[in-house]
Formats: sequence, C-alpha cells, structure tokens
Amino acid sequence: MRKDTLLVPWDFTEVTENALLHAIKLSTYLENKIQLIHIVKNEKQKSDAERKLNNDIDRLSAKYQIKLEPVIRAGNLFHEISDYASNQNVSLVIMGTHGIKGVQKLTGSWALKVIVGSKVPFIVVQGPPSKKEVFKDVVFPLDYRKEGKQKVNWALFLAKYFDVKIHIITPKKMADSGLQKKARINVNFAEKIFNNHGINYDIHTIDSNRVGEETVNYAIKIDADIILIMTTKDIDFTDYMLGAKEQYIIANQAQIPVMCVNPRTDLSRYGSFSSTGG
Repeated sequence: MRKDTLLVPWDFTEVTENALLHAIKLSTYLENKIQLIHIVKNEKQKSDAERKLNNDIDRLSAKYQIKLEPVIRAGNLFHEISDYASNQNVSLVIMGTHGIKGVQKLTGSWALKVIVGSKVPFIVVQGPPSKKEVFKDVVFPLDYRKEGKQKVNWALFLAKYFDVKIHIITPKKMADSGLQKKARINVNFAEKIFNNHGINYDIHTIDSNRVGEETVNYAIKIDADIILIMTTKDIDFTDYMLGAKEQYIIANQAQIPVMCVNPRTDLSRYGSFSSTGG
C-alpha cells in the first residue's frame, strides 16, 4: 500500500508548530498529505481534544494555505504515536521536541521514548525550518553495529527525493580491533552502495570516545541540514537514565533536525535498494 502521509504529533505548542512547518516543506517534495495527531489519556477526553484540535486546524489551514487532517488517539503517549505511524500509511513522523530539560535529564529523553519501537522513521526538530532547500548536507554516523547497514537505505531515500551530499562519520581508532574491523566493513558497504547509485559523499573520522559530541560538532561545522542516526537496539531503562548518545544528538544545541531510524527498516512505499544499483 502506498504510504502517503506525514504525521505531526501535536500538543498545541510553538514547538509542534515548528514541526508542522518542516512537514509542510517536506510535503512539497514527497507529495504527502499531513495529519496532526494528539494523544489523550482516556476516551472521556476525546471530545474536548477533538474540538480544540479542529480549531487549531482551521487556524493553521488558513495561515499556511494547507489541508490538514486531525487524528485523536487515547492511550499511552509513548506507544500510541509510533503504533499509529507503524500501522497507517505514514512515510515519516515529524516531531517537535523541547530537548532534554529539567527532569528529563533524570528520566530520559521524551523524544527517544516515543521513537523507540516505531517501524517508521522520525525526524525530530527543535526550531523552525531554515530558508535553505531541504536536506542538502546529511551527516551520517556509522559505527561497528551491523544494524547500521539498514540505515543506508534511508540515506538512499533522502538522495532519491533531495539533492543531498552524505557525510559519513566513522570512528578514527577503536581500542577493540574487532569492532574497528566491523566499522570498516560497514563503511565499505555504504561506499559501495553510494558509488553504485552515483551519490555524492565523503568520509570524516572522529574520536570514538565522543561519538555524539563529535557528530554534532561536525554537523555544525559544515552547516548540515539533518543528522541521520540509528537508535540503540533493545534500548533499556539504563540507557534512558545514563543517556544514550542518541539523546545528546537529538537535543543538540544547534537545533539541527535529526532523522531517527529504529533497527527494523521499512521501505514499503519507496522500494528497496540493492548494492548493485537500481
């Protein structure tokens, strides 16, 4: 079934309106409709939420000259958005976040909790879109994890719809030679596919002990438009408490959008890509 929807989680704040602006910009390239999804705790809250969301949609539709569709779901915030996206015709979820602030530093990233488990990638944004064209420079960290190869498909997705340059970020030297070898295999895999598809890319090495910080620093240096990451497989409470590197990247101070892919790529709309091209 053709996936034709950009989904924007909506909580009536300026941050989520920034996410909507990103979705509007993307929709002109992807030719997707836009839905706003709001989550309530129980069924009793649905009617008031529907009235409030429809009022916002009337205001936003007039303001931005765009058609928007409302979605109200009752349940757990950390499951309902990803469940809906995974089971409907959603191409991407464009989600606004306030970053990691206050109590979030103790309980883990709100954004990461929503993202984990989704079959559909999330693009997490903090501010409004830039005035530049969408996605010219993509920062693409690639380490030793075998799941990283799945992320190559989404780099190809961006290359298919946008005129991008992929900046591969990989550890310079790792203490474990076995992990270093695996990282090199992943980079070679990505190079082969990018070469076969004629995609513009380069390779930059970073300190393996500061992956999150170095990735963000490089993205700032080249004025990147988006960072494409793979979330940690089987992320657990410890990761939320101590801070997986994804949290640092998602809440980066430069407010660079971050595309988050879980280790279970679904390209049902766009088709799979082979390493031999086509």
